[in-house]
Amino acid sequence: MADNQDTPMANNEADLISKLDTAENGRDNASPPPPVTPPPGEENTQELIVVNENTEILDLNHGRIGKIENLEPLKNLERLYLRWNFIKKIEGLDTLTKLVELELYDNQIVVIENLDSLVNLEILDLSFNRIKEITGLENLLNLRKLYLSSNKITEIKNINHFPKLETLELGDNRIREIKNLDGLKTLKELYLGKNKITKIQNLDDLSNLEILVLQSNRITKLENLEHLTSLEHLYVSENGLTTIENLENQIKLQTLDLAVNRITAIENVRHMSDLEELWLNDNQISEWSSVDYLQQNKKLATIYLERNPIASDPAYRRKLKLTLPSLQQIDATLCR
Repeated sequence: MADNQDTPMANNEADLISKLDTAENGRDNASPPPPVTPPPGEENTQELIVVNENTEILDLNHGRIGKIENLEPLKNLERLYLRWNFIKKIEGLDTLTKLVELELYDNQIVVIENLDSLVNLEILDLSFNRIKEITGLENLLNLRKLYLSSNKITEIKNINHFPKLETLELGDNRIREIKNLDGLKTLKELYLGKNKITKIQNLDDLSNLEILVLQSNRITKLENLEHLTSLEHLYVSENGLTTIENLENQIKLQTLDLAVNRITAIENVRHMSDLEELWLNDNQISEWSSVDYLQQNKKLATIYLERNPIASDPAYRRKLKLTLPSLQQIDATLCR
C-alpha cells in the first residue's frame, strides 16, 4: 500500500471496504486514510488523568495525549483505546495485566516495545504509526487479532509463535515477500493488500484461512493456493493477472475479486458451487462465451464486468440477466 502509486478505486472496491469491515472492533480492514492531524508542539499535548480506578474500559480516543502514564491504579482495566493521539512511545502499561485489548491506531509510534507484561492481550492495533519492524511481541501468546496496517514494515517476521492468532492485518506497508507464516494454523484472515508483493507463496500452513486479501500488489500469477481449502473470500484486484488458474481446491469460495487486471476470459471457476460474487471489472474480456461459461454457478448473485469490451454491447445488462438468471446485481446496480 504505502509506496505504490495510487489508482482510482473501482466501484466494487468500495464493496470490499464494506465487506472487510470488522464489526466486532469497529475497524475498517481495508485501511482508510487516517484523519489529517498536524503534529502538535509538546505544549499542545494533554496529560493522561485517571478518573475511575475500577473501570474496565477506558476510551481516550482523540485526547491529544502525548504520553501513556498514570495508569498504575487501573488493576481491572481490560480495554484501552488511545486512537488518534500523539503518543510516540509504548510505555506505562506494565501493571495492566488484565488488558485484553489495546488500541494505539494513528499515533507516532516507531518501535513495538514494553508489552511483555500484557500476557492476556487478545487484540492489538498499531495501525497508522511509523513502525518499521515487527518486534516485541514474544510474550503475547493469547493474541487473536493483530493490526499493523499503514506502517513502514518491510518484512513479515516474529509472528509465527502465536498459537491463537486468527486475524493478521499488514496492508499498506512495504512488504515484498510473503514468508514466515509457518505454524499459524489458527489464522482465518490475512490482509496483505497494497504492498510490493510479486508472488503468492509460503501459505501452505494456513489450512484454516478463510479470507486472503492481496489487492494492489505486483502479482502476475495465481498460484500456490492448493492448501487453502477453507478459503471463502479471495481478493487479488489491481495486480498483473492475465489468467484465472490454479483455483481447483477453492471449492468453498464465495467471493472472487479479480478486478483491474488483464484477464481476457472467464475460466476455471465452474467448480465453485458456492460462488456468489465475481468481480472482473476493468479487465479485457471481450467474448460472451465467458459469460456462458458461468451458467453452472447457480448461486452467482453479483457480477462486475464494467469497463470490459463486452460492456460496450448495447444489450449488455439484458444479455447478462438472460444468461445468468440468478444475478441480483450487475456492476453497481441492482437488477429489477
